[in-house]
Amino acid sequence: MKDTAKRIGNLAASLVATPLWLAYMMLTLAFGAERAFPGFSQLVALLPGTAGAYLRRAFYRMVLPKCGEDAFVGFMTVLSHPTASFGARVYVGPFGMLGNVTLEDDALVGSHVSIINGARQHGTERLDIPVREQAGEYPRVTIGRDCWIGDRSIVMCNVGSQAIVGAGSVVTKPVADRDIVAGNPARVIGSRQGDSVPETRSVGVLQIDPSVN
Repeated sequence: MKDTAKRIGNLAASLVATPLWLAYMMLTLAFGAERAFPGFSQLVALLPGTAGAYLRRAFYRMVLPKCGEDAFVGFMTVLSHPTASFGARVYVGPFGMLGNVTLEDDALVGSHVSIINGARQHGTERLDIPVREQAGEYPRVTIGRDCWIGDRSIVMCNVGSQAIVGAGSVVTKPVADRDIVAGNPARVIGSRQGDSVPETRSVGVLQIDPSVN
């Protein structure tokens, strides 16, 4: 019964999302996907409740390179690039901001999380040119399989499979598979494999809000 209800919900959401997809395609032809996409992402982000979650998933399944049929994108979470990719059973909590990212299968992202494309999006070397006009770098960021990104984290680099990022962390360097990191800047405080961590790498206690499960 539950699976049947989900199929009906997905079908209904696809029907409702189809006019949005057509409008998006028309604007893409006129202005390009990079300019057309953010406005539509902001629009579908405004829809609350279960209906909003179904509609966002339906729309993203139509326009993104990949979006698992059971992916969940929370209320007021906005995507800035049409190249984002969501694997199977991905969960993204509310009030997030995602750039050009790949979320692999079973990735769990808490609320108010920003995943941005590196820490050098603006050049700062020259003082005779405004920062906004200096060239930057925008590497794609991958969040690995079965990761858990805690609430209010900022992620600028790849996070390996089955890693955990503590709530409120700022990830400025790549995180290895199954590492547990926390802090600002985030540092390794443990491992899901049970390996010992040198005393010099420990920065505190991991804090993750269990409400995002």
